[in-house]
Amino acid sequence: MTSSQGFLGFWETAGSAKTFTHPLDPALLDAYVPRSARVLDYGCGYGRLTAELAGLGYGAVRGVDVSAALIARGEREHPELELLRCPGFPLPFEDGAFDAALLFAVLTCVPRDADQTAIVGELGRLVRPGGVLYLSDVPLQGDALNRERYARFAEQYGTYGVFEMPDGGVFRHHPPERLRGLVREAGFSVLKERAGSVATLDGRTAERLQLIARREPAAPAPSSGPASG
Repeated sequence: MTSSQGFLGFWETAGSAKTFTHPLDPALLDAYVPRSARVLDYGCGYGRLTAELAGLGYGAVRGVDVSAALIARGEREHPELELLRCPGFPLPFEDGAFDAALLFAVLTCVPRDADQTAIVGELGRLVRPGGVLYLSDVPLQGDALNRERYARFAEQYGTYGVFEMPDGGVFRHHPPERLRGLVREAGFSVLKERAGSVATLDGRTAERLQLIARREPAAPAPSSGPASG
């Protein structure tokens, strides 16, 4: 999430008490990210997956979130972790500081296009060329409940797939090509896709899409050619 999009209040109040349920796929992670990798868990919340990564043997893991309440909860529940609240961009890390980044059920919490683009673009800056982005999020669902609420909130938010929950949360489901496009625009190439089902915050089940993408080297600057005499 980014603080500019105006929905942070939910994650400082009701959202900070939620039990997050979007699962890591350890086998998929292991196939692309070695234990020695420097890993950024962006949108880490209270450090649930950050702790899981550490438990799997990843020794250089940092968790970042914009929510002060979630980071405070993470510090209570996982005092051994390196969790940092960062309310905006750029994040306080050098270009290429990480070998891999996780972006798990983050874009679903970010309704606005510009904020989503900013998040994935910042990860493109922080993941070194040849490094990996592991994204998992919720595509558009085909069931009647979701189709009804997509339609009900489309005019209000200007985007089909955005909807409100009774507790004040605002979420977004995406066309799969939207997720792939965000990754490509940030300089990544998709290597692997995997679909599956996950539990949601409201106790339902949703389909998810996982993407493994590799950071491409920056394009060389165009040559001006030899000077003419």
